[in-house]
Amino acid sequence: MTNGARRRGCSVLRARFDSCPTLLEKENVMPETRKALIAGLTMLPLLVFASDDLDALLTLPGDKPATPRIAGFVEGAAAYTFSEPTHWSKLRVRGEASAGGQLGAGVKWKLGARADIDGAYTLEDDFYPSAVQRNQRSELSLREAYLDVSAGEWDFRLGRQHVIWGEMVGLFFADVVSARDTREFYLPEFDQLRIPQWAARAEYFMDDVHAELLWIPFPAIDNIGKPGSDFYGFVPTVPNYRIAGEERPEQRLGNSNWGARLSTLVSGWDMSAFFYRSTDVSPTYYGSVDLTGGAPVIVFTPRHDRIRQIGGTFSKDLGGAVFKGELVHTHGRALNTADPAAPNGLHETDMADMVVGLDVPVRDVWRVNGQLFGRRHFSADPLTGVDANETGYSLLLNRSFGDSLEAEVLYVATFNRGDFMVRPKVVWQMDPLWRLQGGVDLFGGDRTGLFGRFDHSDRAYVEVRRSF
Repeated sequence: MTNGARRRGCSVLRARFDSCPTLLEKENVMPETRKALIAGLTMLPLLVFASDDLDALLTLPGDKPATPRIAGFVEGAAAYTFSEPTHWSKLRVRGEASAGGQLGAGVKWKLGARADIDGAYTLEDDFYPSAVQRNQRSELSLREAYLDVSAGEWDFRLGRQHVIWGEMVGLFFADVVSARDTREFYLPEFDQLRIPQWAARAEYFMDDVHAELLWIPFPAIDNIGKPGSDFYGFVPTVPNYRIAGEERPEQRLGNSNWGARLSTLVSGWDMSAFFYRSTDVSPTYYGSVDLTGGAPVIVFTPRHDRIRQIGGTFSKDLGGAVFKGELVHTHGRALNTADPAAPNGLHETDMADMVVGLDVPVRDVWRVNGQLFGRRHFSADPLTGVDANETGYSLLLNRSFGDSLEAEVLYVATFNRGDFMVRPKVVWQMDPLWRLQGGVDLFGGDRTGLFGRFDHSDRAYVEVRRSF
C-alpha cells in the first residue's frame, strides 16, 4: 500500500472517529469507555500503516455500504425553576434521527433532523411573553446534511455540518465556527447545543500535518431566543430600555465566512493555528434613543458584525493526565458603554480569550478537571463595566460507581465579580440504550456577570433518553 493511500486511510479513519474527542469531553462517559476511546485513537495510525488491506480495515464489522445506517434518540426532559417566581421552564420531548450511507467509491452521505415540542410554554402562558412562547414551544430543524468525498489525498465535506476547532469544559473559546442555541445558556450537552453550518470544507493530511480550508457561504448565527426567556443573555443596566428585534445578516456572499486551520504533532504536543473571517455568531447590541413617547427610551438592537479571529490550541498527554489550552484574538467586536458620546453606545476594543486546563483520571473511578480562563481587553473603558482583564476558573469532579452510575459536579466562577455557576448531577446508564440523568443548575453573583445575570433561573431537571 502506498504512503498516499495510507494517508487517505488515516483521513477516513479519523472521520470515523471524529466524535471521539467530543465524547471524551462529555461528562457522562464512563471511565471504561473513555479508556477504550483513547486506546482506539492511539492505535489508528499504527493500524493503517501496518495494514496491506486498506478496504478491509476501513470496513467495520456490520458495515453495509448500500444500506443506510439510521441512529438517533427520543428524549423527555423536565426542568422546574425554583427561584422566585417559580415555574416550569422545560417540559420538552425531543426526537433526533440521522441516516448515513455510501453512494459509491469515495462518496458518503449523512442526513439528520430534530423535532422539539415543549409544553412548558403552553402551561406557563401567564409567565412567558408571547414572543418567547412562539419561539420555544416547538421547533423542527435540519441537523447535519452533507456529502463526504475523497479525492486522492484530499477529503471534502459539502453541506450542513459541525466544524469544531476547539473544546474545553463548560465554556466556548476556540470553537469559533460553531453557532449555538443559547436559549438554555451553555447548559445542554455541547453536541446538542451546537448549530451546524452550511459549509464547504477541504482537508489534506501529510504525515503529521493536517490542513483545513473552510468556506461558509450563508452563515448560521446563535439562536439567542427572545427577551423575557429564562436565559436571554443581554441584561441592560439602564433603567428605561427596550430591546428591538434582532437584525439578522443578509444572505449574500459578502457576508460569507472563510478560514483556514493547520495542525501538527511535535514531540507529543498536538498544536493547531487558525485564521477565521466571519459574521459574528454572537450579537452586538446597538443603542439608540427613542423620544416618540415623551420620556426617552434606550433601544437596543442586536446586530451581527464582521469580525476577524486568529487563534490556536494545544494539548499534551502527560502519561494519563491531559494538559490543554486555547487562545483566540478577536478584532471587530464592541462593548456597550455608558459614555453618552460613544456612537451607538458602543466602545470598540480588540480582545483575547485564553484558557488552560488539566484533566486528571484518578484510580480509574475519578476524573478531575481544572481550568483557568481569562479575557484581555486591549482598549479598556471603565464605562463599559468590564475590567481590562476578566478572569475565572472552573473545577469538575466526576466519580463513577461501577459501569452504569456516576455523579458529577461542575463549578465555574469569575474572580472579578465573584459570580458563579454550580452544576451537580447524577447519570444512570440503565442499559446501552436507556439513560436517566438529573441535577440542579445554580447561579449567583453580580447581575452584570457572566453567571450572575441568571440568578433568578436556578432550576432542577430530569432527563430520560432512549437511543436507537
